[in-house]
Amino acid sequence: MPEPITDPFERFAAWFAEAKQAEPNDAEAMTLASASPAGRPSARLVLLKAFDRAGFVFYTNLESRKSLELVANPRAALCFHWKSLRRQVRIEGVTTMVEAADADAYFASRAYGSQIGAWASLQSRRLDARATLERRVAEFSAKYPEGTVPRPPDWSGFRLAPERIEFWRDMPFRLHERLLFTRSGTGWATEWLYP
Repeated sequence: MPEPITDPFERFAAWFAEAKQAEPNDAEAMTLASASPAGRPSARLVLLKAFDRAGFVFYTNLESRKSLELVANPRAALCFHWKSLRRQVRIEGVTTMVEAADADAYFASRAYGSQIGAWASLQSRRLDARATLERRVAEFSAKYPEGTVPRPPDWSGFRLAPERIEFWRDMPFRLHERLLFTRSGTGWATEWLYP
């Protein structure tokens, strides 16, 4: 086996940079798996908006199913699958809410339509008709002209602090390469896994 990079964040940054060049759409798309307090799992795609040594950040409506599950049970998992590179990264850890200042800064950087959409959408709740959503978009567009949209009080982000990060690479004859990083004190233990 090749010598592993001993820092999973360096390896992730390198793979992510390659994915942004190779993937035709949404290299930042990741599956987020959460579970209710009773253990009922749920998975959906979200977009990675930032990462550093503290963890991996995404934003959402705080009244969505995913947010309610993460508040009740902060353990979660992420999975990136970059099909064009034939690579996958699996991450497990604990989520916490981002600081309000971080959520404000990211919200301010969003396109105007996305800012209005955050106000108009009652995410994960029942919608009686598409016209209702369109009416809400029109109402909030009138209320908040471009350049004046504050962050909704029920919209913020989560950071997943990793405890395990596995890098998977496709190899011939399904003898794939799997390298697992497990948090150990202030560092990381590494081990190769059978495919």
